[in-house]
Amino acid sequence: MAEKSKKKAELRITGMHCASCALNIEKSLKNLEGVDEAQVNFGTEKATVQYDPQKLKLSELENTVKTTGYGVLNERVTIKVGGMTCAMCVKAIEDALGKLDGISSVNVNLSAEKTYVTYNPNMVSIEDMRGVIEDVGYQYLGVEGEDTEDLEEKARIADLKDKKNRIIVGFGVSLPLMVLMYLHIHLPFSMPYFMLTVSIIPFIYVSYPIFIAAYRSLKNRSLNMDVMYSMGIGVAYISSIFGTFGIVLTEEFMFYETALMLAAFLTLGRYLEARAKGRTSSAIKKLIGLQPKTANVVRDKSEMKIPIEDVQIGDLVMVKPGEKIPVDGKVVEGESYVDESMISGEPIPALKKIGENVVGGTFNKNSIIKFEAIKIGKDTVLFQIIQLVDAAQGSKPPVQRIADKAVGYFIPTVLTIAIVSFIIWYLILGSTLLFALTVLISILVVACPCALGLATPTAVTVGIGRGAELGILIKRGEALELSEKLTSVLFDKTGTLTKGKPEVTDILTIGIDKKVLLKLAASVERNSQHPIAEAVVKKAQKENVELEESKKFDTFGGKGVVATIDNREVLIGNRTLFRDKNISIFKETEKNILRLENEGKTAILIAIDQELSGIIAIADTLKETTKPAIEELKKMKFKVVMITGDNLRTADAIAGQIGIENVLAEVLPQDKSDEVKRLQKDGEVVAFVGDGINDAPALAQADVGIAIGSGTDVAIESGDIVLIKDDIMDSVAGVQLSRKVMARIKLNLFWAFAYNTLLIPVAAGLLYPTFGVTFRPEYAGVAMVMSSVTVISLSLMLKGYMPPAKKIKILKIDKKINEVKKNGY
Repeated sequence: MAEKSKKKAELRITGMHCASCALNIEKSLKNLEGVDEAQVNFGTEKATVQYDPQKLKLSELENTVKTTGYGVLNERVTIKVGGMTCAMCVKAIEDALGKLDGISSVNVNLSAEKTYVTYNPNMVSIEDMRGVIEDVGYQYLGVEGEDTEDLEEKARIADLKDKKNRIIVGFGVSLPLMVLMYLHIHLPFSMPYFMLTVSIIPFIYVSYPIFIAAYRSLKNRSLNMDVMYSMGIGVAYISSIFGTFGIVLTEEFMFYETALMLAAFLTLGRYLEARAKGRTSSAIKKLIGLQPKTANVVRDKSEMKIPIEDVQIGDLVMVKPGEKIPVDGKVVEGESYVDESMISGEPIPALKKIGENVVGGTFNKNSIIKFEAIKIGKDTVLFQIIQLVDAAQGSKPPVQRIADKAVGYFIPTVLTIAIVSFIIWYLILGSTLLFALTVLISILVVACPCALGLATPTAVTVGIGRGAELGILIKRGEALELSEKLTSVLFDKTGTLTKGKPEVTDILTIGIDKKVLLKLAASVERNSQHPIAEAVVKKAQKENVELEESKKFDTFGGKGVVATIDNREVLIGNRTLFRDKNISIFKETEKNILRLENEGKTAILIAIDQELSGIIAIADTLKETTKPAIEELKKMKFKVVMITGDNLRTADAIAGQIGIENVLAEVLPQDKSDEVKRLQKDGEVVAFVGDGINDAPALAQADVGIAIGSGTDVAIESGDIVLIKDDIMDSVAGVQLSRKVMARIKLNLFWAFAYNTLLIPVAAGLLYPTFGVTFRPEYAGVAMVMSSVTVISLSLMLKGYMPPAKKIKILKIDKKINEVKKNGY
């Protein structure tokens, strides 16, 4: 019997290099309490573990492997789920799926109606997950990425239609009955029997989904809003039947119209929620809608229209004016303006010439272009953005844990309050049974965990979707919360504050011809990919200098390079390198270096056979939006810091131009993350803005990493926020958007908590002894509907939010357009 309770897990391991790695993992797993046997096969890269699920979870086994220094390969799937109504539905699905062997993590987004599952495909299948979802009473609508959009939309429309019919029936019958009750109209037959006869079929029809959902919830040993609400309307209707037939109660216990109206109110609330939730995920639906279904390709000199799935890498694709570009590629013929606003948020169309990249889903404006397909299917920028946005919308900021915890205790607490209130009013305070029963029904109806459950996911879904529309991709929900706590913003200089395209401005020589010095320097530098090296090579090409072959090329990390040309050693670098090599720098040369550095230029020194032979000065141009972006951050009370490999004088000169007071100079590329750590140790919460590839360690170390100007590479691992455009103003807009979303989440949570905190005591009769105020069940039903609708409406307002930094840019663009119009163009 004990053996049957054991479970067997198969984990796919990454990062093993030898047999000792396998032994290390085995040892770590065996040390866990609850593991009976662990075997790691280095050849197949698999770990087989027999463990006691009462003592250990699968996720703990995986974490042990990770803390030992290795990786675990799992798969992630997004399942579309229909029929969820409140936070307790989320909990029911998460708990049910979490019990399956092989599930590492489950995260349900109520507003997006999606379930994000990380699982081990060796232990559990998607079919198993489907079975569990359907067993707990919800609809399985397919896997994200499959062609299920039509199925999902049809199910949504059918659900809305069904709810609408039930609402019409519910209010169509309950309102006339209420009029009869309140106007005391005398009929030639018994009013109680008449109301029972008229209301019973509509009540069953309207309340059936509520009772079924409650039954399923109880069957799965969980409490949700349906349980509470079905108790409220059930008590109201059953007590009315008892009163009608004189069983214990009298005819004054008539709640037929109330029970039916309450069922209609709940259905109305869910109808409004379902409609609003459909709008929260409109941004991702827009992105999916950008994907063209067909493409015009030229094969064997003939043009043909083929499905998008049949396009192959290397195909020649033709796009006419007014058509969408189907896949990513490089223009090989023609030129045209392309509207990329749906990807980058940039309103002005970009001119695409031969050799320039085009992105799938963008709109060709005015001319025919032909391009070579470079990325197709899942590799396209548009697909990566959709995946990234979808994953981000499924993430939970830490603030949601408060709501999740509250929801867990909410329903048992409300049930307790309802029962205790009934006992106090009826048995202790001696009020009428009718009054005590009304209080019980009102409490059960007014309490609403839905608002708590929707407060965070609706704001996250809308906010991250809005970011995608503006070219700001927020990758993790946690980044939203951290952005609110930021105190410092650290900018890399080259390519972030500057254009990253330096140019040679001065060539100073010592006993050598300028062209000869440039020839030697460029011949060495063409072996390097550094922007400064490229500037030297470009200058040589511009001067028509013929380069020579170099040998023994080597680099000195962050200091310089060396190579041999015609048996002469050419050393190029900064002062530090020259000090290391004991090469003297003359006083006159030192003055020239200082002058150049005070002008904001980078001076590189050239030595031939250990003797200083010249200086080449290089300057990088600041981006147009750098200065206004820094000013905007200062207005937001941030400490702004610039980090660079330049010497302090050059760095100070550049920082002075843009208004940055805090400068970290002469920092080697590998040391940038250490500077971020140092600031964090001083109590700063740091955002690092830099290149997604070169600055990866610093971006990862920062509390919020902002990868700027990723362009077509949106699948950057580093960076919590990825900016599609190479515009520093977007980094400011990203922080502003994150803060706005967090403010909206807090406002939603405030209303959700305030609503329940204020109205439950009122429903319990707290104000009755002093003010004679009671809360009729019908009003409680209206209030319940309004709570969740208010929260969703507040979240939907984010759809129109424009960060102030973006407004500044739009005003400048409008100004330019007006100037052009004035000049008669």
